[in-house]
Amino acid sequence: MTLLGMLVVVLVVLTIVTTVAVALGQNPRSGRLPIRGADISFTLQEERAGTEYRDEGVAAPLERIMADHGATAVRLRVWVDPPAGTSDLASALVLARRAHEVGLAVIVDLHYSDTWADHSRQDPPARWRGLDLADLADTVRSYTRDTLAAFRRQGTPVEIVQVGNEISHGMLWPAGWVGPGDDADWGPFLTLLRAGVAGARDGAPTARVMLHVDSGGDPVTTGRFLDHVGAAGIPFDILGLSYYPFWNGSLDQLGRTLEEVAARGRDVLVAETAYPWTLEQGDHVENIVTSADQLADGGRFPPTPEGQAAYYDALRTAIARVPGGHGLGFLAWEPGWLPPVGWAAGEGDHHANLGMFGWNGEGLPSLRAFGRP
Repeated sequence: MTLLGMLVVVLVVLTIVTTVAVALGQNPRSGRLPIRGADISFTLQEERAGTEYRDEGVAAPLERIMADHGATAVRLRVWVDPPAGTSDLASALVLARRAHEVGLAVIVDLHYSDTWADHSRQDPPARWRGLDLADLADTVRSYTRDTLAAFRRQGTPVEIVQVGNEISHGMLWPAGWVGPGDDADWGPFLTLLRAGVAGARDGAPTARVMLHVDSGGDPVTTGRFLDHVGAAGIPFDILGLSYYPFWNGSLDQLGRTLEEVAARGRDVLVAETAYPWTLEQGDHVENIVTSADQLADGGRFPPTPEGQAAYYDALRTAIARVPGGHGLGFLAWEPGWLPPVGWAAGEGDHHANLGMFGWNGEGLPSLRAFGRP
């Protein structure tokens, strides 16, 4: 082989390695955020309701608008046996195919529930209830494996799999409940978590495994979670944090939590975040954020379209400063969730003023957050 030919081969290999590293959430270049994306799980429900997304007046699918603005990934939640068309596996597969077609990596968020699972509720699927811990763990492993295999079969392999959603206090309650005190019994939860991670390795061998907690503004709670999981020897690749300034405190508090995770040698992703662009109501349901006083950094980032965009710019800066390149990026939570789609059948949208689109579907300035630095 000629010298020129060898150089070409080396360049091709380096390009492939860098591409794979970015897709899997690794950070090959200091100062860049390889994961810039959003949870878009409501998209099909919005489209069925007639929502049309536009960017500078031009209509396009949500994932296309994100990709055009520089996004790299989408997150898709999957419930076990929900009503058809509401965060079910079939819907996630459709959205994964669409995301893949525009070059976006797929992150799958397994809730292990038939409905919302978060820090306040972790209801087991109806058909899993009554199982003892051993059978429940076996079911978690096989369900995780089979769900991820479905993405692989359709040619849209999962890049990151999230084993559980906001699992600071465990999952699949009451079996996997972890109490708040230092004397809490972590054993059953860790058994279930280990089964989920094993199922992820079975079903998506090349994917990175993410664990997700809701304590983005609390370094102590976050550190305690990592200590228990680490002591149990459970293998995972990324810690995901929920960080909402109206619940989790200031960006400075987030920064301390990010540093706490990095100090343990862990990569960290802000897996959920949102910020208001207005305080007006979008429908009959009262917004989560109704006053600027609820915003920890409201003086810096007023609840306006430009204030929202400034928040995301500052968030990116905070993540990029995480020592050791451990700050991977962020996922906006449901930027396209607009009225009339509600959080459940017959319900409203209390998140209406937290998206990245106005209620008429027109993109807001915050979409620029998906672009490269």
